[in-house]
Amino acid sequence: MFSKLFGKKKISEKPKAPEIMGLYLGGSFELDDLKLKLIEPSLTIEGAARQHLIQAVGEAHLDTGGKILRFYTDDDAFLQVILDGGDTENHITDVKLWYFYETKTIGSDSQWQNVMSNRVSQPKYQLNGQDFDRVWDAVGEESPPVAMTEKTYELDGDISETDQFVMLYERAIDNDSAETLLVSAEEKIVNNNYDRCLVVSTGFDVLPSDIRING
Repeated sequence: MFSKLFGKKKISEKPKAPEIMGLYLGGSFELDDLKLKLIEPSLTIEGAARQHLIQAVGEAHLDTGGKILRFYTDDDAFLQVILDGGDTENHITDVKLWYFYETKTIGSDSQWQNVMSNRVSQPKYQLNGQDFDRVWDAVGEESPPVAMTEKTYELDGDISETDQFVMLYERAIDNDSAETLLVSAEEKIVNNNYDRCLVVSTGFDVLPSDIRING
């Protein structure tokens, strides 16, 4: 009433970062210690943290109608939750913990084209002496990277968007499990210029029961 009389403008609220499974921006979670002890010797990563603080949250909508949520942590990792057909826990189809392996800057258009044509999507991808097989194979000889745009929410309130062109790989490890590899060519506009990089991450499956929410 008084705001209308005196012409006070309503302050618009910033979009809120997505939440799922009790995971939220600024929250924390703990991974099952026994699970990590059993699987870590077979993985590329070493010394994975058990406790994680969520410092950013990413959201990407897929052409299939699904959605990817990523909870970036203070251990150079992100917990990825894939949903299909809705936004509740009943719509979760996949949960993985990913660790960044390397990030390389792409400095020119020619380098970008080479990465897009020859690096992101290959029948096999070798990393650290291990061969990973491409998962997303298309009909025909070529399997182009999958394109998506991720909106990222950070603790300081900053919101940004990154275009990503990704390919998924995997290799079999012990106990009928698999280690996955994600190769992503990424670009965003910074000060009217393209900021581009090639990001390689390795991951493994996580069950909701492997995660304890700390608050």
